[in-house]
Amino acid sequence: MTSPVIKYVGRTTDFKGKSLWEIIGSLKNLGVGRIVVRSVFERYPEPSFMKIVKVETCPDEERRRVRVWVEKTFRGKPLPKLTEIYRTSYKTDYKLIPKNEEAKLLASVNNVHNHPEVILPNSVEMPPLMKKFIIKDHENKGLEIVTDFTMPISYNHSPNRVKRIAKGDEKPTAQFSMGLGTPASPGLYEGVLS
Repeated sequence: MTSPVIKYVGRTTDFKGKSLWEIIGSLKNLGVGRIVVRSVFERYPEPSFMKIVKVETCPDEERRRVRVWVEKTFRGKPLPKLTEIYRTSYKTDYKLIPKNEEAKLLASVNNVHNHPEVILPNSVEMPPLMKKFIIKDHENKGLEIVTDFTMPISYNHSPNRVKRIAKGDEKPTAQFSMGLGTPASPGLYEGVLS
């Protein structure tokens, strides 16, 4: 007899843990003063965690959600303002840090601040094909040929950003370039312009 074939339908998830309400609902004073982490942030080498400051329950139609304000530390950097968690509070991705491990976690933040600050560039060189289109377009229109082939970079805003964007002529510490880098299969790129 063969074993039945199991076929999973739907979206998979990498979440490991409980929802925030499941954790704080069983704690004294709704967990105020306790530390929780999201397993999705454990992929970073620096510590990321949240200290619960205030909790507000939601109406019955929102049974799996709770409104929580936390002091958030993301990748070893404490954020300056309180962070409100509501939209993601239903996700089963939260873990409570035991009281005997809290001091060790808080001490690990002090070791992170020795790293130099990362400054992202505010512009990048245009892709090769875009350069060719601009040159061809200017030639067809009889315009002066462009010599500056840089374009500004737009970053998505995130309260978790740990990197700063260069201002004006400030020298960035990280660089981006238009190119292939080191392809997994170099033979596929033979004869391609870089």
